[in-house]
Amino acid sequence: MLKSLVRIIKAGTATQKEILPDQSPESRGLPAVNRDAWENRDRERGYDWTKLCPTGAITVRQSDSKDELDLDLDLGRCIACGLCPDISPEGIIEKNLSTKTAVKNRRDLILSTGQPKEKTSQNPAPPQAKENIFQGSVAIRVVSTGCSACDLEVSAAFNPIFDMERFGIQLVASPRLADILMVTGPVGKGMQKALMRTYEAMPEPRLVIAVGSCAISGGMHGEKNYASTGGVDAILPVDAYVPGCPPHPWSIIHAVMTVMDHKQLSK
Repeated sequence: MLKSLVRIIKAGTATQKEILPDQSPESRGLPAVNRDAWENRDRERGYDWTKLCPTGAITVRQSDSKDELDLDLDLGRCIACGLCPDISPEGIIEKNLSTKTAVKNRRDLILSTGQPKEKTSQNPAPPQAKENIFQGSVAIRVVSTGCSACDLEVSAAFNPIFDMERFGIQLVASPRLADILMVTGPVGKGMQKALMRTYEAMPEPRLVIAVGSCAISGGMHGEKNYASTGGVDAILPVDAYVPGCPPHPWSIIHAVMTVMDHKQLSK
């Protein structure tokens, strides 16, 4: 017994103490728009590089307010391949290593040079803590509709390093015990009925989190077509979106803490 205790003490603590830290510089992270670089760009250059995005997440359009062009970057369609920071001229697209990437509204995933500067940041201000029946603890039922990568990251969020359970969050096997439905994958036609039955079996109030670009927009599977819905919100109300392919475990934790209005976010 004493030897076991000594071994545990020497091993130390594996769990990360810092909450929602940035990713390491070697990580690819998600892309972000550098508005200053866009405004100071060489107007004579073309925009063929935007067409190299495999999911069409980057578009250049006519500005609504002036005779100018605006660039839009849809993180909901981005698969975080890391190509755009490398190919965009003059640093127009750069890496964002933050793990605080979850948002409550789908439109907040669209970064645009046409927005006010304070709104072009990928990281929204943390919500103010308030009384909420989910603030103390929640139970999650995960439904995978065809994405193994996101499933692995959800599992990783519960390992000893990230330890999502320390925030009062746990996984449950039955939807009848769940507060949150976490969906991964593009929601193929064969999974729609199972997903709807899971949602309907959950007691109200219930929340839905779309994890990964496939669950948000269809990702590489594309928009709504004969095989997929093109995003969970086509059939269910979504309370939080986690961009990435796959998202970082801390980003998944950030999404759950966001819908909980968790007190840790207000610190």
